[in-house]
Amino acid sequence: MLAMLLSALDQTIVATALPTIGRDLHSVESLSWVVTAYLLSATAVTPLYGKLSDIYGRRTVLVTAIGIFVVGSIACALAQSMQALILARTVQGLGGGGLIALSQTIIADIMAPRERALWQAYFGMVFASANVFGAVLGGLFAQYLHWSLVFWINVPIGLAALAMTYRALALLPPLHRYHRLDVLGAALMAIATVTLLLSLTWGGTRYAWNSPVVISLLASSLGFWVMFGLRIATASEPFLPLTVLGNAVVRNSALSAFFGMGTMIGLSIYVPVYLQTVMGLNSSQAGLGLIPLFGCGVIGATISGRRMAYVENYKRLPLAGLAVGSVALAVIAYNPGGLPLVAVASLLGVTGLATGSLFPVSTVALQNAVHPHQLGTATASLNFFRQLGSAILVAGFGAILLGIAGRAGGRAADVIVRAAGEQQTALVTAFSWVFAAAAAGLATAFLFLWMMEQRPLRDRSHGDRAED
Repeated sequence: MLAMLLSALDQTIVATALPTIGRDLHSVESLSWVVTAYLLSATAVTPLYGKLSDIYGRRTVLVTAIGIFVVGSIACALAQSMQALILARTVQGLGGGGLIALSQTIIADIMAPRERALWQAYFGMVFASANVFGAVLGGLFAQYLHWSLVFWINVPIGLAALAMTYRALALLPPLHRYHRLDVLGAALMAIATVTLLLSLTWGGTRYAWNSPVVISLLASSLGFWVMFGLRIATASEPFLPLTVLGNAVVRNSALSAFFGMGTMIGLSIYVPVYLQTVMGLNSSQAGLGLIPLFGCGVIGATISGRRMAYVENYKRLPLAGLAVGSVALAVIAYNPGGLPLVAVASLLGVTGLATGSLFPVSTVALQNAVHPHQLGTATASLNFFRQLGSAILVAGFGAILLGIAGRAGGRAADVIVRAAGEQQTALVTAFSWVFAAAAAGLATAFLFLWMMEQRPLRDRSHGDRAED
């Protein structure tokens, strides 16, 4: 739970400080890469962490992940340029990619799916603390102290997590299984994703969408995705095993999480920008403005997770939530510049309830559907899709925002910084499309969750089954 806190806090505390970071480092146009670089490196290593933990044990691998994350946090705090910060965030992501996935795998080792659902209240407390205090602290640090504190705060928490994790996880029984690491598959996926994200980031801002550079990047990304697909189809033990992805529950659960988490993270990055540039709030107020989104997300996750232990149709609540959440985002998209702040906060709260209700169902349903020896890989695969969706949707939302905002004349970054006159009108239009894209993201998550088979939850843990 402490490792989860470390990862969850980083997602929110950085978000509210981003506009200040962009202005201080004179590179607002590269802001999405502060998030994307972390998500990309975390995505590439998440499945590898699952296999490494099966080979060397959960404790060794989790301690390593925490250590890398702390080193990356220090490098972020010391960064003096946007390029250095993006590089440091990449290092931080190499550690962060294992924090939540390994924590969830450890929980699945010792708890049955039905019991695990009941414990969602405790996990919800971790994310509630991170989301609420992270959003507020990020804004306060950026406005009154210095943005580097959003990274320095990870150091004492990380050291505490290292000490506690090393001691507590010694109690875990060893369940080692030999695996081969598909480094080539991970490299192909990373290159395919980087080229795609570059095309989304540069298209409409640095280069025209029909320019040779953007077209070449899109074509290269398609080629590398094809090679990645061939790799996972032919490798003896691929980066994403077909035996796991062939499971319909795993596949639909992962794709639902792809769009659900991607939408949530995309909103966490660009809602503070919206609140500051369109609604006229400062950094600390924008941090408070994220509380409805994240706080209600935790409430939704807690209710949905605990409900799974008692009802047979556990998909019903998140399906209803995603449908209502899509409508709430569509309402903001219809009039992002004319709604009162109370209405925006209420609609974001509804969206948080919707996305939060999806996460425990997708996690527990996936873990319930796989064999014990696939648990680490399956859980890591779910987090892989969550992080990949986050990276792609953050870049996509950024492409929409910067592309449309730039039409007001001048550099898109300058439009966002000044946000006055015609530039204000362009920003309102841009955010209308951003929220419309977010509504479409939740609608797609609804579709894949609706297609996911609903299997009865087991009453025994994977550890019990392994002993049998």
